[in-house]
Amino acid sequence: MNAAVRAVVRMGIYVGAKVYFIHEGYQGMVDGGDNIQEANWESVSSMLQVGGTVIGSARCSEFRAREGRLRAACHLVERGITNLCVIGGDGSLTGANLFREEWSGLLQELVQSGRIDERCAECNSVLHIVGMVGSIDNDFCGTDMTIGTDSALHRIIEVVDAIMTTAQSHQRTFVLEVMGRHCGYLALVSALACGADWVFIPEMPPTDDWEEQMCQKLSENRADKKRLNIIIVAEGAIDSSNKPITAEYIKDLVVRCLGFDTRVTILGHVQRGGTPSAFDRILASRMGVEAVLALLEACPGTPACVVSLCGNQAVRLPLMECVQMTQEVQKAMDEKRFDDAVRLRGRSFENNLNTYKLLSHRKADAELPHAEENDGEEEECPRDGPFTVAVLNVGAPAAGMNAAVRSAVRVGITEGHRMMAVHDGFEGFAKGQIKEMGWGDVGGWTGQGGSLLGTKRTLPAKHIDKIAEQMRIHGINALLVIGGFEAYLGLQELLAARGSHDPLCVPMVMVPSTVSNNVPGSDLSIGADTALNAITGTCDRIKQSASGTKRRVFIIETMGGYCGYLASVGGLAAGADAAYIYEEPFDIRDLQSNVEHLREKMKTTIQRGLILRNENYNDRNENSNENYTTDFIYQLYSEEGKGVFDCRKNVLGHMQQGGAPSPFDRNFGTKIAAKAVQWISKRLKDFYREGRVFANTEDSACLLGMRRRALVFQPVTQLKEETDFVHRIPKEQWWLKLRPLMKILAKYKTSYDITDSGQLEHVTRPRPRDIEIAITI
Repeated sequence: MNAAVRAVVRMGIYVGAKVYFIHEGYQGMVDGGDNIQEANWESVSSMLQVGGTVIGSARCSEFRAREGRLRAACHLVERGITNLCVIGGDGSLTGANLFREEWSGLLQELVQSGRIDERCAECNSVLHIVGMVGSIDNDFCGTDMTIGTDSALHRIIEVVDAIMTTAQSHQRTFVLEVMGRHCGYLALVSALACGADWVFIPEMPPTDDWEEQMCQKLSENRADKKRLNIIIVAEGAIDSSNKPITAEYIKDLVVRCLGFDTRVTILGHVQRGGTPSAFDRILASRMGVEAVLALLEACPGTPACVVSLCGNQAVRLPLMECVQMTQEVQKAMDEKRFDDAVRLRGRSFENNLNTYKLLSHRKADAELPHAEENDGEEEECPRDGPFTVAVLNVGAPAAGMNAAVRSAVRVGITEGHRMMAVHDGFEGFAKGQIKEMGWGDVGGWTGQGGSLLGTKRTLPAKHIDKIAEQMRIHGINALLVIGGFEAYLGLQELLAARGSHDPLCVPMVMVPSTVSNNVPGSDLSIGADTALNAITGTCDRIKQSASGTKRRVFIIETMGGYCGYLASVGGLAAGADAAYIYEEPFDIRDLQSNVEHLREKMKTTIQRGLILRNENYNDRNENSNENYTTDFIYQLYSEEGKGVFDCRKNVLGHMQQGGAPSPFDRNFGTKIAAKAVQWISKRLKDFYREGRVFANTEDSACLLGMRRRALVFQPVTQLKEETDFVHRIPKEQWWLKLRPLMKILAKYKTSYDITDSGQLEHVTRPRPRDIEIAITI
């Protein structure tokens, strides 16, 4: 919430508005006085890394009564406040809309009672409302993710990862209760992100025989030498009769029926606290700016709206349409229309649930395809399988790769395929480092960082004959390549070699996975979110290290090659003053201007400065700015800041590639890989001819990427025109539009492009079966 408050204040001041804090929520509005204070630029300094909300929040029974709203209106009119930005859940936002609808009537009452005059009422005749949804439950329809949800998932996954180590040691079953009285989003996504054995959510109660089914599954997992079981329960979990299912009941059931050593952990308010994640800071900053723009553009007939996120796109939705659909979800659950409740939650929720079901159902051994010894002859497949699908990682390791491999293997097995894992990328492919993977072989992979399959940057061109031979020997019918720009180039090379190597004429799909987020055809890559959290967390610690010193500027070098995504978006999340990147050329005049800007800020306020720089800014191909290294920038700031601030530098290096994957990367990797394997299954049947698979069309080699609001399959040949191959980046990158936002929030005078800002849309009501149209994350 603090990132949203900061963005609203600073964007409001930037556009020339007078901005006020209302402390303690509606209670502060009703009480007035010192609870309503004008905010300035420095009021929101050093807020980004602070959890909770520094302006306070409180439930207010008085605001529910008209008399309370009358007092609140009087306090706003006294200060000339006619634009209200409300950050809260559906109750807070519903109250705001009622306040807006009653506004003219409230002003008339104030005039009649003599508390304000006619002129004052006329000057403040319209109240504009814009809402931002702040709720860790993610229970508000119309938005894919609410402010606070990702941070809550971080807290849950941190606990789950810690519990899994002790559960593994003692062979225990753990039942974890997470928040979600009316919405199972936290339980569902955390179950997906940690590979939980069972999950209970209010939107989709288990079948009547769930006790027997769950115990059977736990028993089978132990029989397969799995040393732990994780069960996740939403606090509002119910059975098909709408009776509560509690963590204690589940524990007693497991102990009684299986005799397993079982423990219960209730996370409680741990989920609400802690440092906000990078995703939440960026989301809240974007939404805060969008809220100010929506208020500026509002006219008397504009309905109260909510600014929200759909896929990767900011949108504005009528507030009451969202509230009504949110209420319909609860009504559907009360009436036991659980399928409707899931659909009303939105496509993101529905796809999370469908993916979890897909990955949690294990086929019996008799149903699984088995490999047979091959004498070197090419294998034939029946039209319905089993087909053989190979999975490999290519390029630098990225957190979330293992979650994607696990998802691909298990979905492939569920689809009836033989799943083969290629170790050490294309180099290992050429050497025949190929092994069949079973369901249990990928158990516990979701939370592992790096690449358990091994990955290398080697491209396939010089090994193409050997790779084609290995594909023939193993009868590989399709390829799933998970990796970064090298994977993208490798797919292009495999495609080019099809003319001379028939074994390469199979469906191929690439899933982008790189911390640099520089793959054409996708707004986001697996691993980038984890890297952003590493950068943000390190920047927080670095800034804190100067808390006693003050007036210190830090120059921090990030990864990314020629792609400035990490520097720019990490700078926005960490509250940087500047980010130097290849995509936005700069010269000595820009550097001098930035130094002067910091000097002025340091003179007027005691604070710290933060500068992020991309590692490979030096463009040696064009021989431009090759001398503007991190050392040069550090020395320039050190010299020019003498007497006002001192300077330090840090190179973050490979710590950005390591660590456990974030909840977002686990979820993203799991869902995108599942979607890729489902596409492969469809294409294998499409390209099956005369006893074998033969695919040589453009659309048989695709990249699966996230484009604005949906996952889209794009032929790699069509992406060539969008690619800067020299600098290994896309020619157009969506996040460049966020750079002016970072500058505005750092107090630079700059222009802000509003062409990509959200437009008022209506809430889309899901059709009975809408899940195959697209997947939004």
